[in-house]
Amino acid sequence: MSTTSSSSAFLTPVRRIKIVTILVILAAWQLLAVSGLLFEGVLPQPLQVLGALYQELLSPSLYYDLGITLFEAALGFIIGSAIAIGVGLWLGSSNFMRRAFEPYIHALAGMPKIIFLPILFLVFGLGIESKIAKSAMSTFFPVVLSTIAGFLQIDKTLINVGRSFDLTRSRMVRMIYIPAMLRPLAVGLQLGVAMSIIGVLSAEIAYASAGLGARLIRYSDNFNISSTYAVMIIIFAVAAFVNYLFARLQEPFLRHERSKAENAARPVVPVEQT
Repeated sequence: MSTTSSSSAFLTPVRRIKIVTILVILAAWQLLAVSGLLFEGVLPQPLQVLGALYQELLSPSLYYDLGITLFEAALGFIIGSAIAIGVGLWLGSSNFMRRAFEPYIHALAGMPKIIFLPILFLVFGLGIESKIAKSAMSTFFPVVLSTIAGFLQIDKTLINVGRSFDLTRSRMVRMIYIPAMLRPLAVGLQLGVAMSIIGVLSAEIAYASAGLGARLIRYSDNFNISSTYAVMIIIFAVAAFVNYLFARLQEPFLRHERSKAENAARPVVPVEQT
């Protein structure tokens, strides 16, 4: 009885849909691979990719490339986020500066960042510095736009309270701005994590001797298609895990914010006097 109830609790309707979706994708993949509709080798069968994935996971060089990519993405994310939050707070607190510079930020944010790669290679060279710079650039735009939007949503009463206590700029940021704009900032940072990984991979694919992007393009150039798909799966798994980890890390802060909002919205029951 308990086994049945625990299995039914695990296989919720959402999980069933996820499992069925994966099975349907694998079945469609297998049928398309053996159908002859595509050139031979363009789409290997799932078992061939699974074998290549197993070989990749046993290869020490994979973990070296993975470490390089994660280091570049992490450092670029930290640098890009720090600059973006500073710029976002500056523009958010100054209506004049925001009106002057925000249109340019929106215009640059909509451009494909890969067009800046030749300049980054010229400025920072072909080593990891250019990949870190590309990661920081990709991170900057979603974080700065989220910071500006979050700052504009801050209750003016909170800002006036901080000013009435004559708080310094750093204390205003730490005690007023960041707590009040936590949700939009968290969304921007989560998007920035994804963009930092994309930025690093695009730079590595363009030119690099190490990293997952370089590994991917090397297999593709050698027409090792099964290993190419295997590396793609590894990249997807790494990006999904980083995104999941970041979402879990920010859960306590968002839970605290939701608790405060619920307490503020709760009606005050007057106490009867006897």
